[in-house]
Amino acid sequence: MMDKIISLDWEGMLIPSQSLLEVCIRGTITYWIIYLCFRLFRRGTGQLSISDLLLITMISDASQNAMAGTYNSISEGAVLIMTLLFWDYAIDWMGYKKILFGKLARPEPILLIRNGRYILKNMEKELIDEEELTGLLRENNVDDYKKVKTCYLESTGNISVILKEEAK
Repeated sequence: MMDKIISLDWEGMLIPSQSLLEVCIRGTITYWIIYLCFRLFRRGTGQLSISDLLLITMISDASQNAMAGTYNSISEGAVLIMTLLFWDYAIDWMGYKKILFGKLARPEPILLIRNGRYILKNMEKELIDEEELTGLLRENNVDDYKKVKTCYLESTGNISVILKEEAK
């Protein structure tokens, strides 16, 4: 009994049970599928909602087997983690250098308000209603959208606001 409690299976922990190259390729393909789905279909407004967290958790769970197969060793987990971190950094770097897909990595800002008027077409495209945008404006110390010269949804998911010049 005591042997089961304190014994370690060093070989099972450290020796891969499948090809590390396969783990890397699985991680790469799964990362790109998830990245493209998020980039093409999701663009939040700065903060994660409960449904966003739930979606991320479920995607993590659903993609785990596709990424890793049935690995058991620490080395396979480490290779998978390093693969995901590599692609995360590589996409940011390529977006910064405007290599390959700068527009996909960092899309253009979307105009939401111009001269105190909502741009409803853009808000609908981004699934932002007036109530949500009003709340985001309040977070930026703007109490009335009619005071806004321009308001953009940035590629980060945050909004940027430029107020109208007040008459002197």
